[in-house]
Amino acid sequence: MLDPVILNTRQQQVLWATVRQYVSTAEPVGSKALVQGYGLKVSPATVRQAMSMLEKTGLLFQPHTSAGRIPSDFGYRLYVDNLIHPAEGVAQTIDTQLSATLKWDGWSLEALLRGAAQILSAVSGYLTLITVPTKQNAKIRHVQLVLLGPTQLLMSVVLDSLETQSMVIQLPGDQIDTSAQIEALERESKILSNFLTAHLVGCSLHKIAELDWGQLNREFQRYANTLTEAMALLAQRNQKAMESTQFVMSGLGEVLRQPEFSEAQQVQAIVQLLEEEQAQLWPLVFETAAEDDSGRRVRVLIGSENPLEPMQGCALVSSTYCRDTLPIGSVSILGPTRMMYENAIAAVETAAGYLTDAFNAGR
Repeated sequence: MLDPVILNTRQQQVLWATVRQYVSTAEPVGSKALVQGYGLKVSPATVRQAMSMLEKTGLLFQPHTSAGRIPSDFGYRLYVDNLIHPAEGVAQTIDTQLSATLKWDGWSLEALLRGAAQILSAVSGYLTLITVPTKQNAKIRHVQLVLLGPTQLLMSVVLDSLETQSMVIQLPGDQIDTSAQIEALERESKILSNFLTAHLVGCSLHKIAELDWGQLNREFQRYANTLTEAMALLAQRNQKAMESTQFVMSGLGEVLRQPEFSEAQQVQAIVQLLEEEQAQLWPLVFETAAEDDSGRRVRVLIGSENPLEPMQGCALVSSTYCRDTLPIGSVSILGPTRMMYENAIAAVETAAGYLTDAFNAGR
């Protein structure tokens, strides 16, 4: 790890301009381009001197002896930490498009996340990854029983993660075939729905099998065993889902057109990571952002800071979205280290804030 570097004002200006020029052109940067394009008001020789110092401290390097210089991972890190602020114009654009495009009804989770990912990738030009809300702390929001026929009920459990889990229940007892019996069963199913909702709202799904059925009126006791078995099965299904990882992705084609991914081997490694190794990627985009104690809402991993080898030529910008104060998912942008970081940070922060507001408004 390199020692901290203190730069004077001119060196900061030269580093900032070098990063911006390289991000724009993908070509090594010379002193003349900085003097002409960034109003540094000094001679090319003075800029070369500053660039030489930045190279000695590991912030820039020369890919070839006769070429200009490009930023190192360490140079990007100093740029991100000290020389930029999130782009307000990008934040406003993202917020406007999210608000205008996503007419969210409070239930269609996939449409919400996919729409947000598409907007983010279109504005940023990079790959967007949004994790589906984690279920470890999902709470029950509503329970409904619907009569499907004389011997079957559909039980639907709506979670505050906005997912619905359903299953068909085979009813106990004799065959019901008269209209009066069916009407009575419909009334009973509504009463049971109200009972379950009243006693389970706010409970974790894995605790639903622990409900005290002794509070049921005597005439409903015959449903207790059937509903207990059904809820235990739902809890088991939920546990398996908790062990899986799910992403909504958008913009892969755009990011792979960047010159950094011109070699087939590089493309194959990234695609394999996204399609086949999501279990490794999930903690990187979610847990890393959630556990960051720096006080920033956005976490940036640059190049070699990424622990996964296929991503060590990339930058990952992540933030979490929350229900109350509990992180339940993450929004990330993945692109080359030659990234417009101020735009990416603004985009991720704004989208995560929008999803947080949406989840809390839909409670």
